[in-house]
Amino acid sequence: MAKQKTKQQKSQKAKVQRTQDLPQQTKCEEKFAEGLCFKKLFFVFLVGSVIGTIYEELLYGVQTWYATGSWEWTVRRGVIYGPFNVIYGFGAVVMVYLLLRKKYTNWQIFLYASLLGGIVEYVVSLLQEVFTHTTSWDYSNYFLNINGRTTVPFMVVWGILGLVLVKIAYPFVSEVVEKIPVKIGNIIYVVLVVFMAFDMLISWTAIIRQTLRHNHIAPFTPIGEFYDTYYNDEFLRQFFPNMVHEDLEK
Repeated sequence: MAKQKTKQQKSQKAKVQRTQDLPQQTKCEEKFAEGLCFKKLFFVFLVGSVIGTIYEELLYGVQTWYATGSWEWTVRRGVIYGPFNVIYGFGAVVMVYLLLRKKYTNWQIFLYASLLGGIVEYVVSLLQEVFTHTTSWDYSNYFLNINGRTTVPFMVVWGILGLVLVKIAYPFVSEVVEKIPVKIGNIIYVVLVVFMAFDMLISWTAIIRQTLRHNHIAPFTPIGEFYDTYYNDEFLRQFFPNMVHEDLEK
């Protein structure tokens, strides 16, 4: 009889403990974009894209000032709408996802970030050339370049940026994102995902249509005619001033 009472008491205590833990668990579950989830990585992508745009535009301005003595500010984006240089966004996501899954030393983070940055830059350049028949950078005349798509010195820069990203930038961004109220965060997330999907789709199909137009290929559909009217060469040159088109007739 005593044993039965002891079992009942333990059972009641367990139920009370589970009840006490429930609010804490619920609170944890309601935290927005907790951990290294897709939502968190998406915001890393956005922040990386914006910082990449600022970096590219400042770098070009400094290079122009050094060469000519005058400052020139140009738009350096990866899409038409918004200040997003998506190669930096993709690079940031790859680094965060791969370098935070295990505990690495600073030297390991630097080395892996250098390799990852070089790989991302190389692959993006290759994909751009294959699918849009354009190139936005060519490092063929640079020291220690790899097929003109990336260089060893630039990979060192990627390594430094990766170390700053993992050690300083990501913890700050992660903390800020997780403080967003869940309902508001989910609305913002959906709106931005839809916006970025359409932005990249429109931007990259407009570039493909531009390449076809340069090679005297008439539009196949009313959509192509729309692109020729509203996304003409003059319009696209504002956002992709350094883009070079491949001649498909070769």
